[in-house]
Amino acid sequence: MNFVAFDFETANSKRNSACSLALSVVRNNQIVDEFYSLINPQSAFSTYNTCIHGIHQEDTIDAPTFAELWPHISTFFSPEKIVVAHNATFDCSVLAKTLEHYNLDIPTFAVLDTLKTSRYFFNNFPNQKLNTICSELQIPLQHHHNALDDATACANILLYQIQNFGANNLKSFVTAYPTK
Repeated sequence: MNFVAFDFETANSKRNSACSLALSVVRNNQIVDEFYSLINPQSAFSTYNTCIHGIHQEDTIDAPTFAELWPHISTFFSPEKIVVAHNATFDCSVLAKTLEHYNLDIPTFAVLDTLKTSRYFFNNFPNQKLNTICSELQIPLQHHHNALDDATACANILLYQIQNFGANNLKSFVTAYPTK
């Protein structure tokens, strides 16, 4: 299966305040490439968010804005691609709100949410948070809320599910984004 797992971290509670992004590219059920970037959100950081992910405003001063980064990653978000996130509702919303903030078009793509698949396949786990799923499945997760570590963990969760439950059992979880 081919897909790209992605994860955002935000500077504050506003969904258009992306301050880091990671992509984990999977081809033929293998992680073949990764991408990580800090993003200058051009907005203030909240203490709460900084405590969660450890990114400070000064870390992003020289980072590209999302508008500068988008041309380099936009091809991963196209109709023929499957994009995966753990809690895709959040990450897709950050993508959409950030694109809107910069007056950029919101692309159409297929999305699969490993939070939803985990609720289905692992309903006996204490919860379906990314770090819990990783712990239960013995998937490495070095720094939870580091976008690259989270995207890679998400990719590995889906790869585990493909291997143990089959790709056909995951097809019903793939939906179009944005929804019509």
